[in-house]
This record gives sequence, C-alpha cells and structure tokens, in this order.
Amino acid sequence: MNASTLVRLSLRSILRNRMRSLLTTLGIIIGVCSVIVMVAVGEGSQASIRDNISSMGTNLIMIMPPRGQNAANRLVIEDVEKIRKEGVHVGAASGVVRSAQAVVGGIGNWPTTVYGVEPDYLRIKEWTTGAGDFFTERDVNLRAKKAVIGMTVAKQLFPDDDPVGKRFRIANTPFEIVGVLESKGSNAMGSDQDDIVMVPLSTAISRLRRSRYLQSIEISAASEDRMDDAQAEVEDILREAHRLSPEAENDFSVMNQAQIIEMASSVAKTLTMLLGAIAGVSLLVGGIGIMNIMLVSVTERTREIGIRLSVGARRRDILRQFLTESVVLSLSGGLIGILLAVGLSHLLESAFGLRAIISPFFILLSAGFAAAVGIFFGYYPAHKASAMNPIDALRAD
Repeated sequence: MNASTLVRLSLRSILRNRMRSLLTTLGIIIGVCSVIVMVAVGEGSQASIRDNISSMGTNLIMIMPPRGQNAANRLVIEDVEKIRKEGVHVGAASGVVRSAQAVVGGIGNWPTTVYGVEPDYLRIKEWTTGAGDFFTERDVNLRAKKAVIGMTVAKQLFPDDDPVGKRFRIANTPFEIVGVLESKGSNAMGSDQDDIVMVPLSTAISRLRRSRYLQSIEISAASEDRMDDAQAEVEDILREAHRLSPEAENDFSVMNQAQIIEMASSVAKTLTMLLGAIAGVSLLVGGIGIMNIMLVSVTERTREIGIRLSVGARRRDILRQFLTESVVLSLSGGLIGILLAVGLSHLLESAFGLRAIISPFFILLSAGFAAAVGIFFGYYPAHKASAMNPIDALRAD
C-alpha cells in the first residue's frame, strides 16, 4: 500500500471511534500545548530581561563592591575621577548612590528612590529632561541642594503646577527642583522608571547617606566594539587606584551589559527548561495512552487482521497500517495542541501581560516530536498485529 492509502485507512479507523480517539489524544494535546506555552513564556521572559537591561543604558559597564560577607567597599568619587581622566575607551562615567526616601513638598509627600549621580549619568542612561535643566558639574563640586525629578514624582507632588523652581524636602533637607525628566514609562519588568529623584552625587553622600563610599560606578564605553577594551582598561585603572599587587584579587566586581544579560537570562533559561521538562511528562503519559488504545484496537480487529493476511497481505503491510494509525493519532493531537498553545499564548499576553514568544522552529519541532511519540509507542502494538498467525486470527470472535 502507498502512503496515501495508509493515511486514508488510518483516518477511517480513527474516525470510526471519534470520542475514544479524542480521549486517547488528550495526553498528547495537553503535553504539546503545555510544553509550547511554557517555553514561549520562558523565551518571552528572557527577551523582557534583555530589553530591560538594554534600556539601562548604552554600552553599559557596571562596577560594584565585591561580593562576600567580609568584602569591603572601597569605591569612592576619586575612582570615578581617575576613570574619567585616564580612560581612553570610556565615553562617560558616573558614581551612583541610592536610597529609599520620602520626599515632602507640593500637595503632600511621596515615597520614592533618590539617586545621587553626576551629570554624565544622563548620557549613560540615554535620558533627557523634559522641563528645566539637569544639575551641572559645578553643582556637584559645590554640593548644591538641587534636584531633578521623574514624571511620576512631579504628578504626585505638583499635579497642577510646573515643579521647576519649586522646593521640597528630602530627609529634612530642602532641595530646589531644577528639572523634570522626560517620561520613560515602565520597564520590561513592570517597574516605574519615572518614580525617581536625582540629586548631585556629592550632596547625596554628605546629606543623605553620610558615607563616602559609592554603591556602584556606571560607565558607558566610547562605542560598542570597544566594550571589552573599556572593561579591561577600567579594571587596570581601579587596581592602580586601590594599590593592588599583581597577585591580589580585585576588590571590586566589573560586569558589562552583555554579561549582565547573560547572567540574568541564564536563570530564566534554567527555569524554562525545568518547566518544559515537567510539561513534557504529559507527552510520556499521552504516548502510553496511545499504546494502550492501539493494543485494544489490535485485539478488537484480530479477525480483520486474519482475513487480510489470508488473502495475501504481507506482514509488513499490517505493521505499516497500525503504525500509521498510531502516528496519525499522535500527530493529530500534536496539531490540536499547537493550535491551543498559540491561542493560549495570545490570551496570556492580552489578559495577563505575560510576554510569550513562539518560534516557528519550535512549532515544527513539537509536531515532529508528536509524530516520534506515535512511532515509539505505536511500534509494539503494530508489531504484535503483524506477528499474528492467520489461522488463529480467523478463529477469533
């Protein structure tokens, strides 16, 4: 028999018991749908993480205190100045400190995050002011009590007024608002980027934190192709500034944007693989269900098999027929599962805001895997059917 005849006979046999066939494929449907949705959500999460980190700045390099319980923070403003002065591959650099504060002014108070930064910070983050101006290097040197606020803070404290020129308090220290940042909205993780206040780094250190040590130094490489050179250069500059011997380990940690993305994505990738493996158990259960129903089908059609063998059908024809039925049954469930997965992914995006990315390659892989399940679990029943003795098969009721 040719392939088209085999498929036609298989469909006829499957449609003869529609409800039983549907229930048989349920495991495959759920398995394929679950695997595709889990992987799609995982891929969407990784893409969101990449977008979120990419939105943090251009050609970003972050320097942070060393990790470890007994590690000491030695990052200071002088390190930033040295990097800015000696860094050939460095485009911009800024020290950063931050703290959660309640700001008071306008019509009330608002809990937000206050960042102590330098003017280069806007360039690193690709941010601009929508009203007023940013504070200057001179303001940093003079420890000026000036602030630039995000759009969310502006709306909460000054909903009906232009906040530029107004005054408010941070930790009981009065600040003059010199600018309002252009709105950036929420990032890929849902955090409000406009809920922020920026003040001169020197002012934040002396007035808000009362510690000379920085929480991080953020750097923008001069260009994307010079990221590695900039990172190596910064390490050398800081080792010299901290007077580390050649054999001593760094007393700081350096990560560039690509490394941050890779580290964050690896967590999401591991979780995706775990969820996909758990969902894949349904495929195994579905395959066992197909094997079970095919064995029942062989038992029910024993006389039919005997008649076909007695009139000249070859054993391999019987094997191919039952194996084709198993594959068609499994593949049909796989295709239904794919359609359900696509619909469910769109529902998750529209109703719950979960980003889901389904690649065409993975759809084809799922269909191929469903067919493979049909072959693997259908071979034993098909072989059992082909190995029957025609005389014994004809005697069956």
